Amino acid sequence: MFTIGDFARYGRVSARMLRHYDALGLLRPARTDPDSGYRYYEATQLARLNRIIALKDLGFSLQQVGAILAEEVSVPELRGMLRLRRAELEAALTAAGARLAQVEARLRTIESEGRMSADDVVVKRTGTVLLAELTGIAAGYGPEDIGPVIQPLYTELCRRLETAGVTSAGPGLAYYEDAPAPAAGSEPPTEADERSAGPDSGTTAAPGNEAIVVHAGMVISREALDKAGLPVGDGAATAGGRAMTAGGRAVTAGADGPGFAIVTLPGLDCAATVVHRGPMSRILPTAQNLAHWIDANGYRSAGYARELYLECPPDQEKWVTELQEPVVRA
Repeated sequence: MFTIGDFARYGRVSARMLRHYDALGLLRPARTDPDSGYRYYEATQLARLNRIIALKDLGFSLQQVGAILAEEVSVPELRGMLRLRRAELEAALTAAGARLAQVEARLRTIESEGRMSADDVVVKRTGTVLLAELTGIAAGYGPEDIGPVIQPLYTELCRRLETAGVTSAGPGLAYYEDAPAPAAGSEPPTEADERSAGPDSGTTAAPGNEAIVVHAGMVISREALDKAGLPVGDGAATAGGRAMTAGGRAVTAGADGPGFAIVTLPGLDCAATVVHRGPMSRILPTAQNLAHWIDANGYRSAGYARELYLECPPDQEKWVTELQEPVVRA
């Protein structure tokens, strides 16, 4: 079973939305702890969640969604509805294109139910890496939230690396963590412990706030930094002499200030990994396949998955990305 935070991540929705669906009777938790009130979900419930989101994106009210689901709408019927909606979205503003990609991702996931792809999941340790990185804040964990944030970050990071004369020594690697909790005096937390944060996240989750810290990094080497005149010590002191951390990881910087953070990112002791092929806007089916595998093989998630960009040619259909999700035995 998954906590509401983990289930929300796999479904690419907010925990707040899941609570709303529970209140409406659209998607009840598989189990609710009678003492704490915490909600727990099963991987099989992703199927119903996918239908709710797909129908909502078609423009149906949640009341109508409930009525349609009660009639057990078939996949071919959903396909017809989604095709109609796709035609409407293609004629809409450019901003609607991102939403269209998400509808298509939901559809592919729905169609794959019962015949999960033979994606090879490998459990392994990952090594410590030295990253040059920039960070930003996304409103949520969905591709429509992450994409507009992470893409400009990588564009700017590559520009700054080139300006600093630093050559990357490996692929890009992105990782995520919950945004810090709101300042004192803000709205009190709601079901705080249901939020799922990685063991090394270094920040406090913000209950009711679905914001995500996006770390866009490129693997670099100390040799490349030395060559560029940006020596890095073993400590975590910046040029200004102040200690600096990012999610609990040591950060150092060159004396001249390279315009990006230099982060020592520890490896994962146990990661369930799978390769995704194609654009990140269609990551949902791969991520949910990984969720099914984790649930079926006696593991549970221990944080947000990292994304190792193995191949990123101009044609995004040819992208190859490895998802690295930290896991522990359930």
